[in-house]
Amino acid sequence: DKMTVKVFGGGRWKIGFDERTHIFRNGAETTQLAIKKGERVSVDTMLDKSHHEVFARNIRLGIPESPADVEGQITEVNPEHRTLVLRDQIGASPVRFSVSGDTRIIHGTRTVSINDLRPGSLVHVQFSPDRPNRGLAREINIIAAPGSSFTFVGKITFLDMHRGLLALQNVTDDKNYEIHVNQIPADVKDGLAVGTEVRIVATFEGPKYTAQTIALTKPAE
Repeated sequence: DKMTVKVFGGGRWKIGFDERTHIFRNGAETTQLAIKKGERVSVDTMLDKSHHEVFARNIRLGIPESPADVEGQITEVNPEHRTLVLRDQIGASPVRFSVSGDTRIIHGTRTVSINDLRPGSLVHVQFSPDRPNRGLAREINIIAAPGSSFTFVGKITFLDMHRGLLALQNVTDDKNYEIHVNQIPADVKDGLAVGTEVRIVATFEGPKYTAQTIALTKPAE
């Protein structure tokens, strides 16, 4: 029920998984027996505070080789020296890198400047192939800035009503998002379950997405 992953950005992380974890290969769901030592994986994780460990909600096996990249949250920005520090999304390890005049910075459909990169923003960074990790960023995509509103539509893949936490596979980008719920509306509470399709409007609050509205679109099968 545990695996060790060598994380891009340095370090090795022990990640727990159990029957709640969904495991995929080439888009088809499989079992933990399909996990092989040495292959590349993509893992959607959460912090399981009850067991003090990183827990895998989804594991995707056989990820092909791609340009060096990392996704996480900006913790420091130095416009004068054109350097940034990123907290890696999986292991929370710091990744330091620089931005040149050739670095493309994107927010939605717009090309923006380094001044639009703020601490707390969630970003996806592609590094120059010859200078991976703590080197030069080739492209920075701002996924979410603090205070931004997002609409998620998809199927619930994880649900913990006691903690006010759910995960949703968003149909727009086929990514899994962890969303916090401060109060579950009475008219949808009984219908929430793993497999239920929902529409959620949430605000990005730096470290997390918080639901503002939840609407059921299709019950679990």
